[in-house]
Amino acid sequence: MVLELLKRRKAAAPSGQQPAPRSRMRAIPRALSRTLLGQAKADRLSADLPTTPVPADQFIDKNQRPLVARSRHLLLTNDYARGFVRQVRQNVVGRKGIQLQAQAKDADGTLDERANDAIEGDFAKWCDRRICDVAGRRSFRQLLSRAAEDAAINGEFMFRIVYGRNLNPWGLAIQVLDPQRCPVEVNEDRLPGGQFIRQGIKYNRWGRAVAYLFGTLDPSESDYRFGGRNFVEVPAEEVVHGFLEDLVGQRRGLPWMVTAVLRLHHLDGFEKASLVNARVSSAKGGWFEWEEGMGPVDEDDGDEHEPLYMDAEPGSFQELPPGLKFKPWEPQFPTSELAPFSKQSLRGIATGMGIDYPTLANDLGDVNFSSLRHGVLNSRDHWMELQEWLIEQLLEPVYQAWLPRALLKGITVPGTNGATLRAERIEKYRAHDWQARRWDWVDPDKDSKTAARDIANKIKSPSQVIRERGGDPRSVWRQWASDRQAMIDAGIPEALVDATLGDPAMNSGSSTPQGETAGETSNEG
Repeated sequence: MVLELLKRRKAAAPSGQQPAPRSRMRAIPRALSRTLLGQAKADRLSADLPTTPVPADQFIDKNQRPLVARSRHLLLTNDYARGFVRQVRQNVVGRKGIQLQAQAKDADGTLDERANDAIEGDFAKWCDRRICDVAGRRSFRQLLSRAAEDAAINGEFMFRIVYGRNLNPWGLAIQVLDPQRCPVEVNEDRLPGGQFIRQGIKYNRWGRAVAYLFGTLDPSESDYRFGGRNFVEVPAEEVVHGFLEDLVGQRRGLPWMVTAVLRLHHLDGFEKASLVNARVSSAKGGWFEWEEGMGPVDEDDGDEHEPLYMDAEPGSFQELPPGLKFKPWEPQFPTSELAPFSKQSLRGIATGMGIDYPTLANDLGDVNFSSLRHGVLNSRDHWMELQEWLIEQLLEPVYQAWLPRALLKGITVPGTNGATLRAERIEKYRAHDWQARRWDWVDPDKDSKTAARDIANKIKSPSQVIRERGGDPRSVWRQWASDRQAMIDAGIPEALVDATLGDPAMNSGSSTPQGETAGETSNEG
């Protein structure tokens, strides 16, 4: 095709005129090539950028410990870092935590309400702080908050699932581990069976974790080292290790504030220096200066004169000796540049943290409804992604370990004479979902009207709207039925009740949902 185009161009050229040189035809590709290669060019402006890719293991080995140390320091000394960790806890976990919603179904596809209520109730009992935590300090909601905070500060969380019949009736509890007790600097190759150790974790030849090494698991030990290199080896099946993977092949996590550490540190130093300058500026100091030919009279004893000081009082002036004048010192910092500089720095910090600037900086001065909604919706998408990550990394392993032991213990079905769920039907009871925190908007009236319109137009189902608001559809419907029946039992006419509730279609008069059968239970009494 190219040869044909060249022939046509040569034929169309006037007699005696040659086609354009080939160098001119290649001018555009060469310019494009120079532009692309310029991004990789090493010069004085890019000398601090690497030119050789570094494997994830080497990057973690060199940077993880100092980054964790600085991140922890910022948590305890920097307001914005502390506010970010608080936002992580409030938005990923929330005040009610992430709720279990059992979804066991009968053979006809309807929900087995009795079994689901029994599972949710038994799991709620296990979530008590005196049961689910080996130390008896944290409820399951607090354990979730600890995991989210550890991931933000340390880049990872490590929990140990502890088994034992003496722990509680379920024989299952969780131990919170400090990830830094797993030594990131420990690496060994060519272990028996093709195993190897990377960053304190032992892997098989396929790269699957088989054990975790810890300096100590004794809560009485305050240091990260115990007995030199005699590490405690914990099977990987007992350790829940969660982190966000930034690089392919990454085995340990990095703090979520990794790109903001230096900016937060320098911004904090800048604000402290500005505060000192502001205090000095407000003092309005100065010094005394003798006019030419004037000065203190020398005494015969040769003693040096004491320096002159003036104690300034509001609204008062002092008379100075002849020939002595006061020269004020009036620094003008901080100037108007302080606020724009801090604002620009916080914008970059907020972007790296995945949070909107008005929330991080607590600054709503220049936002309007549209910009606020755009920023908040973007942040909420980020929070929901982290919620799904926490569910996959922590809640699913814990639930899969809890369910068989709960069934063997016996999950009592409410409303029966001590009947329990059958352990052999565990596959049916594995079906479940998790309801994480959701948020109300600043204009709930518009949201309610939009939700009603979406339901009327069959765009969304009522249960979908309830879940988007963070509720459990089954609980909401039961509460509606219960309230309706209570109003009727109190003597209120049924027509008035339906008119008050705004849904005349609710005329069942019973709060017992369909699909509740006792066929899925067995009486072990």
